[in-house]
Amino acid sequence: MTEIWHALIRAIELLVSLDPEVMEIVWRSLRVSGISCLLASLLCLPLGSLIHFHSFPGKRALINIIQTLFSLPTVIVGLFVFVLFSQAGPLGKAGILFTPTVMVIGQMILITPLLLGFTISALSGVSKEIVDTATSLGASGFQTALLMLKEARFAVLAAVIMGFGRALSEVGCAMMVGGNIKGFTRVITTTISLETSKGELELSIALGIILLLLALVINIALNRLQQR
Repeated sequence: MTEIWHALIRAIELLVSLDPEVMEIVWRSLRVSGISCLLASLLCLPLGSLIHFHSFPGKRALINIIQTLFSLPTVIVGLFVFVLFSQAGPLGKAGILFTPTVMVIGQMILITPLLLGFTISALSGVSKEIVDTATSLGASGFQTALLMLKEARFAVLAAVIMGFGRALSEVGCAMMVGGNIKGFTRVITTTISLETSKGELELSIALGIILLLLALVINIALNRLQQR
């Protein structure tokens, strides 16, 4: 118990002193997760709108599949991306395995179902009267979609924040495709896993506290959006 207490004190010291190693890991985590969330949002918002506004055979089945993938295990995504970009894989010539770039791709795949599903749900919650009014005033399909996204902006933004939180807190995919290379691909979750396995609790606890604080910020933001 004394060892854990000392580790906690040391962890707080690392946080208060803005230890360069801690800040580097935190910044890399935020950068990788932020880029993956941004790119996934640019893909999922128009794609989700397309799925919502168009009727086609198998639409209900497609939505069910998307919702099922909400709980997609991170290690499965990591395995898929690893096989895809390994030397023997179809995209192995890209040479991006064990780099931040492939970590972004992995996290994009991980959070895409979440952003797609919640975008569709957000648009479904908008009153049909708005669509009818826009159509009667001569709005094009694209303009109507933009109008509905504007009406559902708080729900859509909540989905984006949830996607960012999911990307930031995952460990399996980042470990498998990033390699946990110090100073290059090491992020908060992979560092916690590694340092804990080595018995070095100070850095693990410090990063754990930061991860909890980030989770708190994300949760507060979601609550504010839900209230609005």
